[in-house]
Amino acid sequence: MRYQVKLKKSDEGYAIWCPALPGCWSQGETEEEALENIKDAIQVYLDTLEELTLDAEARYVEVG
Repeated sequence: MRYQVKLKKSDEGYAIWCPALPGCWSQGETEEEALENIKDAIQVYLDTLEELTLDAEARYVEVG
């Protein structure tokens, strides 16, 4: 699965986040490290979301 991420250079290295997953942020000293770290952050985010919603009923809605 592919997710768009945003990357911003900072004094400490690079901040990186996934706009599609609110609160999913990471960082790295280099751009490459930040990209690897956000992969881990996205996987943990998705695993946690799955765990928290195991007992929830699901529905699909059509938009547009």
